[in-house]
Amino acid sequence: MPDEQTRRQIIEELSTAYWMEMETVMNFISNSINLDGVRAEEIKKSLQADIQSELQHADLLARRIKTLGGVVPGSASFTARQHALQPPQKLTDVVSVIKGVIEAENAAIDQYNKLIKLCDGIDYVTQDLCITALGDEEEHRREFAGFLSEYEQS
Repeated sequence: MPDEQTRRQIIEELSTAYWMEMETVMNFISNSINLDGVRAEEIKKSLQADIQSELQHADLLARRIKTLGGVVPGSASFTARQHALQPPQKLTDVVSVIKGVIEAENAAIDQYNKLIKLCDGIDYVTQDLCITALGDEEEHRREFAGFLSEYEQS
């Protein structure tokens, strides 16, 4: 078990990751419903499929926060940060949503890498959880990078 200061820092970083996942879920839902046009269908389907994965990450993070003696935060402590993933003004602007997803995945990847380093040699359970989530986020980013490449060629 980590010392008290490290344990609090891990809980704080887990809470940050938790909110990132929850915000991603909100934005994936809104964009998967709001996007219009024939070109949007594949993106909407992919966002819908990724919602469950992001929710699962949030659930695992919440459980780990509680296990470490923290309190899973409620909505009053939420601050929106994913400005690039907000629904676009023009609901057929699929590229801005793809870029927003990539930005959100990059932020999640950075956060999980931060947690992995913080937990190294101290908290293997949290580290393992973050390594698994990191792999999922990298896969989501690769998928959307492929979409972006395809859209930029047309």
